[in-house]
Amino acid sequence: MIREFHLADFFTLGNAACGVAAVFLAMMYAASQSPVHFFAAAAMAPAAFLFDVLDGRIARWRRQHSPLGRELDSLADIVSFGVAPAALGFVAGLQGGWDWVALIYFVCCGVSRLARFNVTAESLSEGGDKVAYFEGTPIPTSVLLTGVLAFAAWQDRLGDSLYGGAWTVGPWEFHPLALMFVLSGTLMISKTFRIPKF
Repeated sequence: MIREFHLADFFTLGNAACGVAAVFLAMMYAASQSPVHFFAAAAMAPAAFLFDVLDGRIARWRRQHSPLGRELDSLADIVSFGVAPAALGFVAGLQGGWDWVALIYFVCCGVSRLARFNVTAESLSEGGDKVAYFEGTPIPTSVLLTGVLAFAAWQDRLGDSLYGGAWTVGPWEFHPLALMFVLSGTLMISKTFRIPKF
């Protein structure tokens, strides 16, 4: 199978590797409570983003597009920009029952958005190599969520000190900060919100 990979595909795997490393580092933070592990986990998001940008540029430069590459890209993106930010949010303190719902919703929106992109990419490209616009925000925009969490960590506002505090709503606890994951997920699955792709 590796013989069928193009150069861009190895950069896509670099993206996936950053996402997995972010999840592992988030788990290490949960065990150690060391800010070094949290910041290292957060740093994997921009690293994954860099790999994500480079794989697309390299594919276009070498004119090597393939269905395998597109699927690889989506699978890598859901790890790096879906599961990893949700894991970081969880260890940052979004651990109430409603927070779980918000984080799961965010990841499911990311999966749905990527699946929709894969099945509509051909029609959206209008016969060219490249998609003309995104329907909904691209999943790598979740790098912004990771940035907010890193800023909160820098200000020592994790756990019980999270921005907005914690509310008890019905049977579960809810942190208003989880709403940024809900907003991000909702924008990803929007069909009417179109962003030109340059």
